Amino acid sequence: MKAKATLKQIAKEFEVSISTVSKALSDSPEISEATKIKIQEYAKLQNYKPNSIAKNLKNQRTNTIGVIIPNILNPFFAKVFSGIEKAALSKGYNVITGISNESHEKEMEVMDMLNNGTIDGFIVSVAEETQSKKEYQHFKDIINSGTPIVMFDRVAESIVCDKVIVDDFESAFDATQHLVALGSKKIAVLSTIGNLSVGQLRFEGYQKALEANHYSVDPNLHIIENDLDAFDVQLAQLIATEKVDAFFALDEHASTMAMKLAIKKGIKIPEELNIIGFADGVWSRRLTPSLSTVSQHAPEIGAKAAELLINKLNTKDEFYQHQTVVVKTELRQRESTRKL
Repeated sequence: MKAKATLKQIAKEFEVSISTVSKALSDSPEISEATKIKIQEYAKLQNYKPNSIAKNLKNQRTNTIGVIIPNILNPFFAKVFSGIEKAALSKGYNVITGISNESHEKEMEVMDMLNNGTIDGFIVSVAEETQSKKEYQHFKDIINSGTPIVMFDRVAESIVCDKVIVDDFESAFDATQHLVALGSKKIAVLSTIGNLSVGQLRFEGYQKALEANHYSVDPNLHIIENDLDAFDVQLAQLIATEKVDAFFALDEHASTMAMKLAIKKGIKIPEELNIIGFADGVWSRRLTPSLSTVSQHAPEIGAKAAELLINKLNTKDEFYQHQTVVVKTELRQRESTRKL
């Protein structure tokens, strides 16, 4: 028996968006007559049948939100999701979660699968590969199909939608400034997220703080490496060859490895080495010594993202103004930094 074609397959065949195929099959006047005829004839030959259940759902409301996160193992995203779920449930909405696993293709597949009437809108943090490639057409297609999107943390600047972010630049500037205030003279920066927008902004904040304090920006004190094994090797070499007195780690892997390798080397924390990490995961409190961190207030980010999406779903304002909400961070000082 011949398999039924899908909107995605037809779109790929004609190298157009899914929304273009949908409009052509609905005989929309927005699509040229020639394009409509080609798509309609091809769909008939390929045994395409519209999903009537999904269509009916799409014309109504499912009271369900689709949440797409890049990495299920990252405690930050787990905390954001808890904030989303709590806020959504309080407003009578259910939540369905999809995992992109940092893959552009997987992100598209999951969003396409859910955008068939299953959900009313999406809350998304952009996958690493999507940001690296800067390929955002699938977000535009979904918004054009009538499904709103709210982005959080990792966002695509070119996509017009509501966004919830933290001020990564300012947070990194303030954390580096704190290390300077502690008397640190050689401050190394550590990152395994240099290919992400948030990692780049944090690095820029670190650099700006050094410049503001007339510190030289020494590339020998920068480890920006996306491969975790390569990062660990470079960090061990840095600790063995450079007499640094502070680490500013831009992600959880970088901060925990900095603590582990410094302690293994016999360096006293914080007497000889101050360390500040980014993202206030559970390991920050459980490490010995406990780790000073920049807290992003992840549950608040999730709650705000849910609030924006639900407001968008319920508004009848045809001149709706999209917002970018900035959630303030907090430097939580623990045992890995000296007291001022």
